[in-house]
Order: sequence, then C-alpha cells, then structure tokens
Amino acid sequence: MVVLLIVLSTLVSGCFVAFLFFKIGVKYRKKIAESEIGSAEEHAKNLLESAKKEAQSSKKQAIVDAKDEIHKLRAEAEKEIKDRRSELNQQERRLLKKEESLEKKMTQFEKKEEGLTIKTVQIDKTLEEVEQIKKNQLTTLEKISGMTKDQAISQLLSSFDHELEHEKAVRIAVLEQQIKDDVEQRARNLISLAISRFAVDQTSEVAVSVVPLPSDEMKGRIIGREGRNIRSLETLTGVDLVIDDTPEAITLSCFDPIRREIARLTLEHLMADGRIHPAKIEETVEKSSREVEQMIKSEGERAILETNVHGINADMTKLLGRLKYRTSYGQNVLNHSIEVSLIAGMIANELELDALAARRAGLLHDIGKALNHEIEGSHVKIGVDIVKKYKESPDIVHAIQAHHGDIEPKTPLAFIIQAADAISAARPGARRENVENYLKRLEKLEEIANSFEGVENSYALQAGREIRIMVKPDEISDDKMQIIVNDIVRRIENELNYPGQVKVNMIRESRAMGYAK
Repeated sequence: MVVLLIVLSTLVSGCFVAFLFFKIGVKYRKKIAESEIGSAEEHAKNLLESAKKEAQSSKKQAIVDAKDEIHKLRAEAEKEIKDRRSELNQQERRLLKKEESLEKKMTQFEKKEEGLTIKTVQIDKTLEEVEQIKKNQLTTLEKISGMTKDQAISQLLSSFDHELEHEKAVRIAVLEQQIKDDVEQRARNLISLAISRFAVDQTSEVAVSVVPLPSDEMKGRIIGREGRNIRSLETLTGVDLVIDDTPEAITLSCFDPIRREIARLTLEHLMADGRIHPAKIEETVEKSSREVEQMIKSEGERAILETNVHGINADMTKLLGRLKYRTSYGQNVLNHSIEVSLIAGMIANELELDALAARRAGLLHDIGKALNHEIEGSHVKIGVDIVKKYKESPDIVHAIQAHHGDIEPKTPLAFIIQAADAISAARPGARRENVENYLKRLEKLEEIANSFEGVENSYALQAGREIRIMVKPDEISDDKMQIIVNDIVRRIENELNYPGQVKVNMIRESRAMGYAK
C-alpha cells in the first residue's frame, strides 16, 4: 500500500513538473512568434514604401518619355504637311501653265477653223463650177460620140472584159507551158523508168472458187446422208458450197478469200483421202487452216525478201501475207504493195533520197487492208495504228497516213509513196472497175462538162480517160476556152475519183453552109 502511494505521488509530481515545462515553453514560443511578426510587419512596411517610391519614379519617367514622343511625332507630322503643301503648290503651278497653254491652242484652233470654213466655202463653189463644166463636157461628148453615158460605160467595160480575158488566157497558156517544160520531161523519165524496170502480172480475184471433181458420183459423197457432210463443211469453213448442174465441179462462195482457200484445200484433201464424214471433215479443216497460216507466213516472208526490207515484226509479216488473199479493183494487194515498194525505191534512188525507207513505206502502205474486214475504220487509219504499234519511224507513219490524201503530205517520202501508189494502180491492166461505178463515172464526167454555159455537147471517151467537149462558137471565144477548160479540170479533180488522168479536149468550130440550086 505504501509502495502504491509512493508510486502515485511520484507520478503526480512528474506530471506537475511536465505541465510547468509545457507552460514555460508555450510562453517562450509566443514571445518569439510575436517578435518575428513585428519584424515581418516592419519589413513589409519598408517594401511598400520602396515600391511606392519606385512607382512614382517610373510614372514620372513614362510621362517624360511620352511627352518626348508626342513632340517627335508632332514635328514629323508638321514636316510631312509642309512637304505636301509644297508639292501641291508645284502641281497647282503646273496646272496653271497647262491651262494657259490650252487656252493658247484653243485660240489657234479657232483661228484655223475659221480659215478652214472659208476654204470649204471656196472649195464648194469650185466643185460646183467643176460639176457644171463636167456636165457641159459630158453633153458635148455625147453629142460628138452619138452615145449616152451608160452606153459608153457598157462599151468600155465590154472592151476591158475582152482584153482581160485575152490577157488571162495568154498568161495561163504561158504559165502552163513553163511548168510543162520544167517538170514534164523529168517526171516522164522517172515514171517510165520505174514502170519499165518492174511490171508483174496482176491476178483478178472473184468471190467464188471452182473445185474440179473426179466424177459426179463424188458430189453425192460430199453432200452425205441427208446433207450432213455438206452442212458440216459449211459450218466449219464458213463457206457456201454451191452444187448445181455443172458437171464434175463444185462452186465455193464466200467474200473472205482466206476461208474460201481453206475450204478449197479441205475439199481437195478429202477427195484425195476418200473418207468423207463429219469427224474426218473437222480434222481436215484444221489441217487446211494450218497450211493456209503457213502459206500466209511464207508469202509475207517472200514479199520482205523480194523488196529487200528487213527488220519487220513477225506479226506484221503475217499481216503482209494475208494481203495475198485480198484484191482491190481486181488487183492483188500483196503484189500491188511489192510493186509500190520497188517503184518507190527506184524513184527515191533517182532523187538521191533514202531508198530503204521508201521501199519499207511502200511495202507497208496498204497493210491496213489485211484487217479492214475485222476492225472498224478505213484501211489507212488501221494501217497507221498497226505501224505505230510496232514502232515504225514517224516518216513512214506519215507516208502511210498521207498516201490517199487523208492528210496533206509534208515529206518527200510521202509524195514518193503517193506517186508510186498511183503508178501501180493506174498503169494499163492493173485494175478494173465494176460496170455500175464505171458508168456512173462517165455520166458524172459529162454532167460536169455540160454544166458550163456555152457547152453544146460532151462525150466521155477512152473508158473515161478523155472528155471531148463541143462549145457554141458564138458564145465562147478562143481566149475564153482555155479558162473554161481549167475550170472543168478543177471540178473533175475535186468531185471525181479516177485512176490516172483525164484529158479535157474542148473543140470550137465555125461552119458555113449553102445550097446550089
């Protein structure tokens, strides 16, 4: 118990001591804090006063700077105003000078106008006098000549027309003679040389082929049971087989000569083999197609070797070979192309130009005809597209494009190809026309000639190569004949397509007739 009391008393005394220390510490800290707060307030007051002083100082300086800037701007503005005033004064002085000058000029113009008015009045009076004199002279001339003014003018114009017509005809004749003297002999030499050095037979192709048969019994075998063999042949080849009363012959009809050739070879192989049935027909058609393809390739290579033109693409070689089975007005197109190539090369040699390029362009000029049944467009456009595809030179492309006048020829090569093409097509026996086109051309020739005033009759002669025209001698003079001939020539050139040239022969004659009784 005693121990407990001792412990309790010890604890109480310890707590009391601790409390005393705590109170003392609190008072000490309070005193220190109050001291620090006082010093901080004093420092803040000092900073505030310092800031106020600096602000006042800055304000004063800013006011001073602003006043200086204002003075500076005012001085600049006053200077600018002064300069502007000076410039305006100068302009005003110049304007005053110009105004004075204009007033002087106006005064001068007014004086000149007065003078011109006086002169105009004088001129009018003079013109009236001249007009009166002219009328008097005209009256005197009419009395002397016995003609009125209109009659004299008409006679004078008629005289001028006659003289001008004569002069025009003489000039045309002289110029034509000069041109003929300059170029006719050389052109004749070139063309005759080309034709004489190369001439080939032209084979006329038609739309049918005739296959001879060993016997009429073979017709029945080709027709087959219920016509199955002939139907199979027509279906596989695309050719019509015409079996009529012609003994020992079958006619093949087709617009495509390649298909017709395949059908002809097929029939020959079947007749030689003797076995004719649909399966054998199909096999033979395939074999004949391969043979024709090989023939096309061989013909293309032959054309290249014959013209000595190398480096042509293999596809273009096949297209050239296809031309063997194309004709134009009865002229074989492949032979025509070879002929144009050689003629063009010879002309180029004579003119000392590139003969190799001329032969190449001549060989390829009608290559579009190999595909013009399969592709839309003219053979010229198709041919141009083909040679462009296979990278031919621009000169050759242009020559092909211009060889029928679709565009204007601009190079010597283009003119050579045009000339060689015309020579090959127009030489005797090269081409033929169908009767309908031939008659239309003759009628058109006579229609053109008869459309001219003063023409009495006209006759197309020599298969349309000459037009003979009879004129009324009392309406057409000798001088006027040459002018009308030239006009007819121009119309024929512009309105007709024809091979070679057309001679226009105009005849004027006077006849006297009497009867003795």
